[in-house]
Amino acid sequence: MKKKLLSGILSAVMAASLLAGCGSAAETSAPAPAAETKTETTTEAAPAETATETTEAAAETPAAGGKVGVAMPTKDLQRWNQDGANMEKQLQDAGYEVDLQYASNDIATQVSQIENMISSGAQVLVIASIDGDSLGTVLAQAKEAGISVIAYDRLIMNSDAVSYYATFDNYMVGTKQGEYIKEQLDLDNAEGPFNLEIFTGDPGDNNARFFYGGAIDVLKPYIDSGKLVVKSGQVDFDNVATANWSTENAQSRMDAIISANYADGTKLDAVLCSNDSTALGVTNSLEANYTGDWPIITGQDCDVANVKNMIAGKQSMSIFKDTRDLAAKTVEMVDAIMKGSEAPVNDTKTYDNGTGIIPSYLCEPVFADVNNYKQLLIDSGYYTEDQLK
Repeated sequence: MKKKLLSGILSAVMAASLLAGCGSAAETSAPAPAAETKTETTTEAAPAETATETTEAAAETPAAGGKVGVAMPTKDLQRWNQDGANMEKQLQDAGYEVDLQYASNDIATQVSQIENMISSGAQVLVIASIDGDSLGTVLAQAKEAGISVIAYDRLIMNSDAVSYYATFDNYMVGTKQGEYIKEQLDLDNAEGPFNLEIFTGDPGDNNARFFYGGAIDVLKPYIDSGKLVVKSGQVDFDNVATANWSTENAQSRMDAIISANYADGTKLDAVLCSNDSTALGVTNSLEANYTGDWPIITGQDCDVANVKNMIAGKQSMSIFKDTRDLAAKTVEMVDAIMKGSEAPVNDTKTYDNGTGIIPSYLCEPVFADVNNYKQLLIDSGYYTEDQLK
């Protein structure tokens, strides 16, 4: 049922768009506002370009450019290791002292880490939040101290201390996943019906709603017409969200869905997974419990385990977000703030955090599949061939 020719065309188009990267959008500017040690152990492979370049810490004497606090949610997911390593190296290369912290997906830990960054003299905070609604009090301290805040990849909600937002186009991530399923099943021409199940991310992560919304906007007309059937009946965001983006939670839920709806040999045609950790849980469950033809499975982040599954035919695609590009753009924003000039943004309409629109820079994602992963991931130096064996 999959349209291999169309997949190849899509892959070529999306690969070409990668060449534009973060710099593809026309830039505008918004005025700049007034002015723990790493305890987790990295278990996943980092991209080839950063795996050997992550430094222990800034020089013992303060860097000339000033101090930047970088708060990452966890090392449990490969992508945050990559983001943290890329950010640290690029900021240090730009002359800044960096305080990089990982919070083990614990909100209280992240709050404490940010408090320490404030008290230790950070002039800018770059924060990938665990829960976008949980940092209001500590960020009020940052605002009072005149510290600018860049929300990194996850929008921080209900705080007027947030100066900027740096991320990928999250709605586009979802639309690309939905369009991939649409094209692979040839929903505009094939008779159907086709069976679909849906897995998105943590309800406390504002991005999860954008991923879900982009995909559902593509797929819902086919659900409404009956060409796509969600046999579990679980379609609404609250019913398909996955706490902490957990592989184990996704696997457990998929186990239950298979048992109730597909154990009798009913074919499952596609699973919309918003990211690679949920896709991995779905794949694990299918391998253990499902005996039918293998479904289309989407993902996001191009984690090593998932790219290996893609090569093996167990995952169909993954959205590639080159974290080197996002880190580079964020460093540009930090540099502009530090120098009292305007930070580069290209979106001043989309992201309202409850206190108003946050000026944002959106990088463009592309999708990788078995037809183009070598060009996107290996030829670009993001991974080596050995990492994907």
